[in-house]
Amino acid sequence: MAVNDTLEGTHKIHEEAVAQRHGQLMPLLNDFSQELTTLNLGPTHPATHGIFQNILQMDGERIVSGVPTIGYIHRAFEKIAERRPFYQITPLTDRMNYCSSPINNMGWHMTVEKLLGVTVPKRAQYMRVIMMELARIADHLICNSILGVDTGAFTGFLYVFQEREKIYEIYEEVCGSRLTTNMGRVGGMERDFSPVALQKLRDWLKTFPAVMKEFESMFNRNRIFMDRVVNVGPISAEKALNYGFTGPNLRAAGVDYDVRAMNPYSSYEDFEFDIPVGTNGDTYDRFIVRNEEIWQSLRIIKQALENLPEGPYHADAPHYYLPAKQEVYKNMEALIYHFKIIMGEIDAPVGEVYHSVEGGNGELGFYLISDGGRTPYRLHFRRPCFIYYQAYPEMAVGTTLSDAIVILSSMNVIAGELDA
Repeated sequence: MAVNDTLEGTHKIHEEAVAQRHGQLMPLLNDFSQELTTLNLGPTHPATHGIFQNILQMDGERIVSGVPTIGYIHRAFEKIAERRPFYQITPLTDRMNYCSSPINNMGWHMTVEKLLGVTVPKRAQYMRVIMMELARIADHLICNSILGVDTGAFTGFLYVFQEREKIYEIYEEVCGSRLTTNMGRVGGMERDFSPVALQKLRDWLKTFPAVMKEFESMFNRNRIFMDRVVNVGPISAEKALNYGFTGPNLRAAGVDYDVRAMNPYSSYEDFEFDIPVGTNGDTYDRFIVRNEEIWQSLRIIKQALENLPEGPYHADAPHYYLPAKQEVYKNMEALIYHFKIIMGEIDAPVGEVYHSVEGGNGELGFYLISDGGRTPYRLHFRRPCFIYYQAYPEMAVGTTLSDAIVILSSMNVIAGELDA
């Protein structure tokens, strides 16, 4: 779809929506005798799905203004990471967007590999793609099924969470963990795919499409669901770009920007996939775009699995990649490298790099400065949720409280990305 054509349609629809909201709000704003109510939506409320707060000014049930507040977790990930060796930072990236932690981990590993000049073998790159796309599917399943719950539809949530559980079982076979996976290593993967992992993956690829079609049939044309989400919380492409939107929320507004296509990494240029875009940038478009991205992720996984290259699953980088344990027991050189890596005795080169990946919620970037030491000199995580959450009050003004809940849910704001 041509971007300019999409933007023109988006602007027209958004102007109509803004005019409608404006007509609803002006009588309230001009009536100074109107008594308003302050409502705290969060920081601990089931509908916020995380630890963050919105202070809303309400005229009855309608929102007149809102101010988001963040910082209830206070983890200081970036400063903690600056005191850790490079390979020990993965447990921190795990806990940003914990709904798709493998993407965070591998994005960090690629950043360090760019600094070190390490070339990852093709097999490891394809393995990373498979795991990252599984994580994207799990992330989108959580977002869209919870959006269904927030509109009163619980059944779809139960259906797809069984599939999410199967994805977690694949994680377990690959790395031994489920939610915070600590998956992968600087230089590649920790271990090769086992026959059990490959079989679980193939079985899931056969059964999941039918479940996904059933999930879509429950919502895509459901009149009750559409009444709750169509033209609710729209944002134009221009405003989305001005706010720094990326990911499904930007594509729902009509901009076909995807890091995997625009700046390919981990051999994404080898795969055929489409970039779904919306037109209105509303809650319904965000839902549909994520659903379609699930199908595109399935396409990518199937291609990667069918064309999985032979060869090593990690780079030949003994200074940075831990040797196999059996080699440590019998090989003095492996023992030395193991000791130096674990004890953090290997200096990284001096450099300044930025690397980004297409996370579950948008462009997830890592800005790394090394002064030649054993830990990062400075490190900044570009968390997509932190950036687009600032637009939430504007998107919610003029809507009702129940609309504000589904808008927040459709944006998929993950609290772990708000506080780094």
